[in-house]
Amino acid sequence: MNPSTALAEVLVDELVRGGVREAVLSPGSRSAPLAFALHAADRAGRLRLHVRIDERSAAFLALGLAKASGRPVPVVTTSGTATANLHPAVLEASYAHVPLLVLTADRPPELRGTGANQSVDQVHLYRGAVRLFAEVGTPGQRAGDNAYWRSLCCRVLAAVSGDLGGAPGPVHLNLGFREPLVPGADDPWCEGLEGRPDGEPWTARVRSVEVAPPPDDLPLRTVVVLGDGPPGPAIAALELAHVRDFPVICEPSAGAHVAHSVVDLPELVLGSPGFLDAHRPERVLVVGRPTLSRAVGALIAGSPTDVVGSVDGWPDTSRTAARVLPGVPVPGGKFGAFDNTWLDTWQTAGVLARLAVDGVVGSDLSEPAVATEVVEAAPSLLFVGSSKPVRDLFLARPRPGTRVLANRGAAGIDGLVSSAVGAALAHQACGGGHAYALLGDLSFLHDANGLVLGRDEPRPDLTIVVVNNDGGALFGLLEPGKVDYAPMFERLFGTPHGVDLGALCAATGTRHALVETRPQLRAALAPSPGMGVVEVRTDRHAAVDLDHRLRAAVAEALQW
Repeated sequence: MNPSTALAEVLVDELVRGGVREAVLSPGSRSAPLAFALHAADRAGRLRLHVRIDERSAAFLALGLAKASGRPVPVVTTSGTATANLHPAVLEASYAHVPLLVLTADRPPELRGTGANQSVDQVHLYRGAVRLFAEVGTPGQRAGDNAYWRSLCCRVLAAVSGDLGGAPGPVHLNLGFREPLVPGADDPWCEGLEGRPDGEPWTARVRSVEVAPPPDDLPLRTVVVLGDGPPGPAIAALELAHVRDFPVICEPSAGAHVAHSVVDLPELVLGSPGFLDAHRPERVLVVGRPTLSRAVGALIAGSPTDVVGSVDGWPDTSRTAARVLPGVPVPGGKFGAFDNTWLDTWQTAGVLARLAVDGVVGSDLSEPAVATEVVEAAPSLLFVGSSKPVRDLFLARPRPGTRVLANRGAAGIDGLVSSAVGAALAHQACGGGHAYALLGDLSFLHDANGLVLGRDEPRPDLTIVVVNNDGGALFGLLEPGKVDYAPMFERLFGTPHGVDLGALCAATGTRHALVETRPQLRAALAPSPGMGVVEVRTDRHAAVDLDHRLRAAVAEALQW
């Protein structure tokens, strides 16, 4: 066995022993040893391998797999610019605490800085975005390397999973391979390359003990805000709100949604003139990272606030937090009382807002209506894109049992098709049902390569709903959309593209349906095997007008 093959086979074996069940590969010559080792593990049923020709799509596919499964997922590339294409997904994984394992093949030291082909400086390439970087070292016939490689693998898995007390997140292993890069003659190795008996990891990982949550000392008129984050803290916060009758403002990707305390349409309620001044809470408890609404931001910034911290900081964008708590308070502490009139006030506002919104939206196929139909159709998993779709989902009623995932760590629009595919694959590998994604047209086009799957690649049962308003609709709702900037808006922010999405889907062999009415959309959302795209065309300018009318209707309804 040659040294490159030995290192690759040992690493893959130890990753599987440590819990890795999915891996993503982009083709390349320098990464060939890892490709052969991953293929062998796939054929043996030890993990499932996914191959993508675009490294950026590959990285976001791995991100989606890791996000949905909670397990570390490696993405493997060759050297050179391929490694730079992973950077957006590394950043998202870092800020969203997703266990993404980056394995980059590299030239050996003697070829670095010499003008060798596909050679760039990959050492600490992702800098502070990774939890751990390791230059593995170029393998050779050295006694003790088996223990070194396996021990390093266990250390990497501990870092990527957050088992040592840090936040889960990406880890980067840089591997300098010398030729030969393919398996060759069965030459003897200087030591045994076996792992521990019975398939156990080389080094057992013990999760760090979590800090005990504080007792409940929150005042009667507290509001709970749930931002993007894992389900554990969100569920604990909902339980606290249930006991104390606290109103809950819940973003779509908060990890938990359905509870009697959740306020409907919080963005429109809080944005209604005078509502917040009349119903200012004594305290706001923030769990996760709220990122979607300026009205929610104003609630947090203008109120005494407690934030539930994490190992890498706390969500305090306004810098007004009075306390940082180590966990969600346990119900029944110092105060433990409740005031159901406080909750009733907020929930009544949500009910009145919903009636007003339904009256304005009606039966038209508007963007909030599309979000509502997708939410009602998605039985178990919905991946929602950044920009306007996730905000439209803020207006839709949550459905019990549906898990909503979104890339809200860095909140970019890149890699969303691949992330949705990865999330669906992991979801269905655990027995989950048909998955859905709701994306905007620019996000869809930004990762159109996510539709390019080889004929032998695993395919999810996934319906991708694309709201095609021919450009960037969200900007029309922000400052650039003001009439003062109309002469330059379309070119700089609207960015109409005119792409035929049906033809694009046909080029990749992806099923496509164009719908024009709500009944057609409902029919198109019926689960079908494999991947399909449902395109809904809307008008960006009409969407801006609808937003203004919704806000006016809710403001009028809340003047009670």
